[in-house]
Amino acid sequence: MRVVGDNVEVDVYPTHKALKMAEDEGLDLVMITEKADPPVCRIIDYKKFLYDQKKKQKEMQSKAQKVVVKEIRFGPQTDDHDYDFKKKHARGFLEEGSKLKAFVFFKGRSIVFKEQGEILLLRLAQDLEDVGKVESLPKLEGKRMIMMMAPKVNKK
Repeated sequence: MRVVGDNVEVDVYPTHKALKMAEDEGLDLVMITEKADPPVCRIIDYKKFLYDQKKKQKEMQSKAQKVVVKEIRFGPQTDDHDYDFKKKHARGFLEEGSKLKAFVFFKGRSIVFKEQGEILLLRLAQDLEDVGKVESLPKLEGKRMIMMMAPKVNKK
């Protein structure tokens, strides 16, 4: 097997010799690739290797952005006052960095007002264009017309 490591001359060694080299240094012999010809092994401190790997994983997770989706629900015949109230909440959600899922819910026969629902969502998108951008235009899915908005990225 081919042996690599910090204090090791890279070369092909028999298995028992590779194990003896690792034992002499007080480290572990870890198989890197089995499929290579000959297989590649590394002499390292395996516990420290696992520790460093977990540490890197945690660091990556902490740097990853968590996406929060807030929802706002309208009816097809939402009043101006109700619309303004919900628009204010939607603006707050986008300013805090959350995505916004705005939808118009059609009950029973109100499905005949789907044009009004689309107009309502497009009006919301136009009113909030200074703080958010539309990710997906309004589309009808069953008894809901859904539109997604994402916050605008502030360039510093």
